[in-house]
Amino acid sequence: QVQLVESGGGLVQAGGSLRLSCAASGRTFSNYAMGWFRQAPGKEREFVAAINWSGSSTMYVDSVKGRFTISRDNTKNTVYLQMNSLKPEDTAVYYCAATMAYGSKRHASYASWGQGTQVTVSS
Repeated sequence: QVQLVESGGGLVQAGGSLRLSCAASGRTFSNYAMGWFRQAPGKEREFVAAINWSGSSTMYVDSVKGRFTISRDNTKNTVYLQMNSLKPEDTAVYYCAATMAYGSKRHASYASWGQGTQVTVSS
């Protein structure tokens, strides 16, 4: 499995931006599709975005389309989530995850997970 470490979370006002990073180590990063999930207090873990191994295909949950962008740099073994026009409802712990099955929004399809990074959006 690949080991994942997220960074870049923090406190931001509504309308602001953050960029999350997820650094991978261990197995060959470019073999994996990558995803971002989030979990707010008292809620289930929710799919946010995913990107295929090459970066040529992405997918998003409807609530973040047009505001969030997932990207990856296989030379740096890193996946990013650029978050713009943030809303208070985006407040959550954000996790990156790796899968061999691009296209799945189910967290059970992802074998490796980071520890999470807190994103808090104030109104």
